Amino acid sequence: MRPSKRTPNQIREVSLETNVNKYAEGSCLVKFGDTHVLCTASIDEKVPPFLRGKNQGWVTAEYNMLARSTHSRNSRDPMKPNGRSIEIQRLIGRSLRSVIDVKKLGERQIIIDCDVIQADGGTRCAAITGGYVALAIAVKKIMSQGLLKQNPLIGSVCALSCGIFQGEVVADLDYAEDSKCDVDANFVINQEFNLIEIQGTAEQGAMSFEQISQMYELAKAAAKEIFELQKEAIDVVS
Repeated sequence: MRPSKRTPNQIREVSLETNVNKYAEGSCLVKFGDTHVLCTASIDEKVPPFLRGKNQGWVTAEYNMLARSTHSRNSRDPMKPNGRSIEIQRLIGRSLRSVIDVKKLGERQIIIDCDVIQADGGTRCAAITGGYVALAIAVKKIMSQGLLKQNPLIGSVCALSCGIFQGEVVADLDYAEDSKCDVDANFVINQEFNLIEIQGTAEQGAMSFEQISQMYELAKAAAKEIFELQKEAIDVVS
């Protein structure tokens, strides 16, 4: 039995609240149960040095956990690079770039900031899911201003964690499950239910290809629901 008493395929309640930041070109407060992440999209009318003069744009991400987003306080020391945060923000950036044609952006950059307000497992998956909503809203804004001739978005993307807890394949691990699971995996999925990336670790023992397939099927089923929520959240923003 899962600590949350959810069924194996049952994900936590997902909420996508848009326009939560009046300054950002796009914003979304995403909640997967008790995991809450604030995602903002900022337009920068210049690109990184390695792209200057190439007539294309870029999408990148930054990820941060606020000081008291977890059971104990996180240090705010800016002089200590956090390897976990760097790895996660690179994942978010790769995931979002997979659904945008950067050549249609022009020489501008969209920066997605993902700040974890409260963590209860699956923060990177929530950040990708909410980050996409913030990105799509920002694209809508610059298109409405006539700054883009074509929509650079070529799809949608979301992410979900799955794992093996007490011998059972389950969807959307919360902290109580994640901290004691046998296998923990993150699935980044596009609108065609193809995989953008899988991150998986057997915390104890090993996992079979059959179990990976079972986890993917749970992630795929959940993604159908999440894509609908993303579309609804984006469509209501003018």
